[in-house]
Amino acid sequence: MGLEMKSNKRNKEHCQLTKDNNNNSNSFPNANATISANSSPRKSRRRNRKMSMTPVQRLFETCKGVFSSGGPGNVPSPEHIKKLQAVLDEFKPGDVGLTPNMPYFRPTIGQRTPEITYLHLYKCDQFSIGIFCLPPSGVLPLHNHPGMTVFSKLLFGTLHIKSFDWVADAPCVSDVMNSEGKNPDIRLAKLKVDSDFIAPCNTSILYPSDGGNLHCFTAVTQCAVLDVLGPPYSDPDGRHCTYYYDFPYPKFSVKALSVPEGEEEGYAWLQEREEPEDLALVAALYRGPQIVDK
Repeated sequence: MGLEMKSNKRNKEHCQLTKDNNNNSNSFPNANATISANSSPRKSRRRNRKMSMTPVQRLFETCKGVFSSGGPGNVPSPEHIKKLQAVLDEFKPGDVGLTPNMPYFRPTIGQRTPEITYLHLYKCDQFSIGIFCLPPSGVLPLHNHPGMTVFSKLLFGTLHIKSFDWVADAPCVSDVMNSEGKNPDIRLAKLKVDSDFIAPCNTSILYPSDGGNLHCFTAVTQCAVLDVLGPPYSDPDGRHCTYYYDFPYPKFSVKALSVPEGEEEGYAWLQEREEPEDLALVAALYRGPQIVDK
């Protein structure tokens, strides 16, 4: 509604300007030609379409440009990163038809683990858009984003994020032994984030090898997270969602490996695991403003 009001005001101003210039055509002979050139029907239509575009549609159109030449490990340019981040930073719950009092965000009575709802907005080979709706104490376990750039916008609530990046020069798994002398499938990772985020806040961005590619979400209050993934998960293309346990650094001993003294808490060992049995993640129909894919 605000966009329509701005459009009407601009049209009135334009009409008044045209009228004034017509009355003064003798003094400014080129004024009418200038206004006519700048206000061609084609340009006016483009401007009106841009002004009337919903935030969701604007996000979709931006994603198409940002990820048009994307692929696994292909990070968008800094200019494209800033462009998409700016669009997401402006998002509000109402832009996707959400309020904190909706059923998605109510604690699930009788279940040990609160149920998390995923609302699917769009998916193609280049990117996907969706929303995670977490009730209080809802947890998305530690998982990865192989070869992906991920934008996460907290729409409302308080969310604790814990994230890691792999340590590139860590020893291979054959050099790692646990207390029983067994060789678990684990790797060393460096802690990137372990903090609460309170909406409204800036969009979080993670990259294929930096920024906290492996993360865990824990809802302190009910909250909603708008996610953009580029490219999306795809089992046929080898982009699987893998879950992990995380263990304190001192739990395992490794030959010829040491981290800076006093920084042990900034590292952890991550071990692959099956999808947690208590993960209650369900899909629901997205009912907010729709995306039009022309």
